[in-house]
Formats: sequence, structure tokens, C-alpha cells
Amino acid sequence: MMLEETHEVRLARDGRDGYLTYLLFEPDLVITDIEMPGRNGLELMEKIRIHNPMVKTIYISGDQNRFSSPLEEEKTRYGAGFLRKPFSRSELLWLLSQILR
Repeated sequence: MMLEETHEVRLARDGRDGYLTYLLFEPDLVITDIEMPGRNGLELMEKIRIHNPMVKTIYISGDQNRFSSPLEEEKTRYGAGFLRKPFSRSELLWLLSQILR
């Protein structure tokens, strides 16, 4: 994994598992795919924000246009970041540095 060298990482297989993982781990940052089974990334973050409205978030998707309106709201309201698939290690690390500063 790209981040495990420098960060403590927990993985989840879908949105429901992601929510449970968040509750157990309470990370400072959630990186989530937008489209996934069970609960999409936007729905996942809506649930997580009940516990921590300002948790940092990076959304990943191959179809940014389809989600442009809710992503703009996330960016404006919460400072969320976005990566378009496929992305490089350097793109991810750059966005992490921006989100975590």
C-alpha cells in the first residue's frame, strides 16, 4: 500500500464496513471511493459527519462529472479533496499534504 509506510491505515471493503471501521478507529482522514456497494462514499461521509462534522475526506472516482455538484458542496463546506481514477502515488501524496495541513 502507498500510505502504510507513513500512516496508520485501516481498510474497508464497502460503505457499511467503512462506517464500522470509522467508528472503531476514528481516523483524522477518510479516503473513500464514491461508487461502492452497500453505501456510496457520499452516503458514508454523511453518516460519519454525524460523529465528526469536520473529518478530512478525499473522494476517489472515475466519473467526476456525475458527482460534480455534491463534490463541489463537499469541497466548499468541508474542504474535501478529489482524485480521478487512475491516479499516481505523487498525486495522492500531494493531495494528502494539502488536506492535512
